[in-house]
Amino acid sequence: MTTVESTGRVVGSWHGAWLRVEGYWTWYRRHWLSTLYSTGLQPVLFLAAMGLGFGSQVRPGAVTGGLSYLQYIAPALLAAGAAQQAVGDSSYPVLSGFKWQKDYLAVTATPVSPGQVLGGHLIWTALRLTLAGAIYAFVALFFGAWTGPGVLLVILVGTVTGLACATPVTALAARTFDEGQRFGLIFRFVVMPMTLFSGTFFPISQLPGAIRWLAWLSPLWHGSQLARGVSVGGVGGWAMLGHFAVLAALFAAGWAVAHRAFYRRLME
Repeated sequence: MTTVESTGRVVGSWHGAWLRVEGYWTWYRRHWLSTLYSTGLQPVLFLAAMGLGFGSQVRPGAVTGGLSYLQYIAPALLAAGAAQQAVGDSSYPVLSGFKWQKDYLAVTATPVSPGQVLGGHLIWTALRLTLAGAIYAFVALFFGAWTGPGVLLVILVGTVTGLACATPVTALAARTFDEGQRFGLIFRFVVMPMTLFSGTFFPISQLPGAIRWLAWLSPLWHGSQLARGVSVGGVGGWAMLGHFAVLAALFAAGWAVAHRAFYRRLME
């Protein structure tokens, strides 16, 4: 009696995640044109409307740090665009992987684990956020939105801000079993207010004191402060470290919950 030797092999942690990224890239290179609006152009149009249009009526002053309004909001709009894109990419698309297209189930039938599926999603999200930030930064350059080479760090800050928003939403999507109606509520009552009242267009010191604490809880406020700090200054070193620590903590907490939810849903 002979024993059949298995020819399979375990997929390494990073290898499995990058196999998922390869799958995303195969789809993206065929359909990138359909994502062009969300990948950089949407925040550019917002910058043109608010920075050039409305901003032409705002004089440089103490509130804007002596900068033009265009230069004041440009870094924060990159962070805001990253947050919106990250929430969008981590809501319905993730739910679809479990519920509609069920490609997560197909992938985990191979040696790729649920943790690697999650890792692939987050790596791909980071790459998409970086690409979107680079497109925005390049186009905004022709508007005169940047005052120095710190724009390269602003792109990185946008990616970090987006990831801090992506992991909690990914965890929520992994624990969603209905048609995802909650995501519409999140966009309407969380993402949009966060964009408007987290220091993107004006300092949160202009908000009533009773609700200012809500802005402090927003990852976008921390991302906007970081983006302005690395591009135009005005934010202390310890404060910037604190903002980064909050974003890192949000990412880590969201990843931990999402990791557990992926395993529970795909393995049980």
